[in-house]
Amino acid sequence: MVIGILQAELFIGDSGSLKDKRRVLSSLKDKLHRDYQVSVAEVDRQEAHQVAVLGIATVSNEAAHAQGRLDRLVYQLRNDRRIVLTDHSTEILTGY
Repeated sequence: MVIGILQAELFIGDSGSLKDKRRVLSSLKDKLHRDYQVSVAEVDRQEAHQVAVLGIATVSNEAAHAQGRLDRLVYQLRNDRRIVLTDHSTEILTGY
């Protein structure tokens, strides 16, 4: 079993309130889950109006497949006009 983990820090420039931020994040999380079959959660900076940290996880049977999916997620986040991907890190965990 292989688990791929992506931590992504996002800047949401048009967010003037936590309600605005939640609206953008809810839409983004739903899209990522639907399109990539990953688990997505806001894991830090919950009280900041314009910054969010998402944790995204995928499970696979091959490290290359998990890494490829994480790479596609990073590409998707970089090209979403509602946000700016300010930082990210990935990790691949293997085991049985």
